[in-house]
Amino acid sequence: MTSKHDTQNSCQQDVSRRSFLKTGLGGAVFLSAVSLSAGLTGCATAPATRVSAVGSRMDARYRFRFLSRDDIALFEALLPAMFAGSLPEEPNQRRFAIAGTIERIDQGIVKFGPANQQELRKLFDLLNFAPTRIALARVWSDWPSVSTADADAFLRRWRNSRIGLLNNGYVALSKISNVAFYGHQDHWHLSGYPGPPAWMVDALPQFKPAA
Repeated sequence: MTSKHDTQNSCQQDVSRRSFLKTGLGGAVFLSAVSLSAGLTGCATAPATRVSAVGSRMDARYRFRFLSRDDIALFEALLPAMFAGSLPEEPNQRRFAIAGTIERIDQGIVKFGPANQQELRKLFDLLNFAPTRIALARVWSDWPSVSTADADAFLRRWRNSRIGLLNNGYVALSKISNVAFYGHQDHWHLSGYPGPPAWMVDALPQFKPAA
C-alpha cells in the first residue's frame, strides 16, 4: 500500500522554504495552463470555508482557508488508500480520522507560504479538472465516485512514473498527507514515535489544554 512510503522524519523539512513540485519551466507552464483552464471552465477553487459535519464528520466550527470542496473530495478519495492499514476499522471513527486529517492538511498549507500554495493549487486543479484527471491520472470518475482500489492504483502510477511532474506530484500529495496524519498525537504510535517527553508536556504551553 502507499501509506508509509514517506517516513515522518523525511516530512519534517521546512516546507515553507522548499518547492514541492520542482517541475522545471515546462512543467510550471503546463500547470499554469491547466489551472487557468480549470478556472475558465468553472472548476471550484475558492476555499470551502465551513463544511457540514453531517456525512463528512468535519468539525462544523472549522473554516477551510485553502482547500476547496473539490480538494476535500480529492483527499476523501486518496486518504483511505494512503492509510489503508492505519485508519480505524469502525466506519464512523474512520470518517472522523479522515475528516480531521483533511482539516490538518488545510492548516498546514496555510502556513506554507505563497509559492508552495500556488504550486499546490495548480496540482489540485490538474487532478480536479476532468480532462487532465483522465489524461494524466487515468481516473475516469469524479473523485467522490473513485474506489479505494482505483485511488491506490493512481497513487502507485504516479509514484513509479518516470515523468517528473507526476512523480513529484505524488511526493507532494504524500508529504502533506503523511505530516497531517502521522503528526497527530492519536497516530504517533503508528509511526513508532512515543510522543514528547513528560518534561516537555509539562513545560510547553502548546501541550496544555485550552482554558
